[in-house]
Amino acid sequence: MADAIAAGLVTLRPWQPSDREVAAQLIAQVLAEYGLGWEPEGADRDVLEVEQSYWQTGGAFWVLEQGDRLVGTGAFYPLPVRGISAAEIRKMYLLPEVRGQGLGRALLQRLEQAVAAAGYQQIWIETSSLLKEAVSLYESEGYQPATDVHTLRCDRVYYKSL
Repeated sequence: MADAIAAGLVTLRPWQPSDREVAAQLIAQVLAEYGLGWEPEGADRDVLEVEQSYWQTGGAFWVLEQGDRLVGTGAFYPLPVRGISAAEIRKMYLLPEVRGQGLGRALLQRLEQAVAAAGYQQIWIETSSLLKEAVSLYESEGYQPATDVHTLRCDRVYYKSL
């Protein structure tokens, strides 16, 4: 399958402070679609504090745009609790109308490339079994199930060695 980002279906770009509210709303909308709660004081605080949670830690937060509309997000940051060479991919969310076009796979692959380029040797992802498409994507991309979930709304954790 061709890379949906490279094919120009969407533009992948770094998050900007002006994206804060729209990205937060997008993530809250997707969570609600699956019956999961938006947690601005907990698991989703990082979306409201991208500068501190991602930029200052050596991570990255990206957004996907279609035209002038934000349609997805994806990020990673160091995960010292899993080891000095570990990073966690976070906040991979796509609006329903852009799913099924290969964007999730393309975004995941771009995030993996960025994690590898930053020198990490392991990638971790926490998710909920309610996010069936995400679980299927991670498993098809070689992520292995693990234990020790740290996020309350998540019940699955995966890792991949680079």
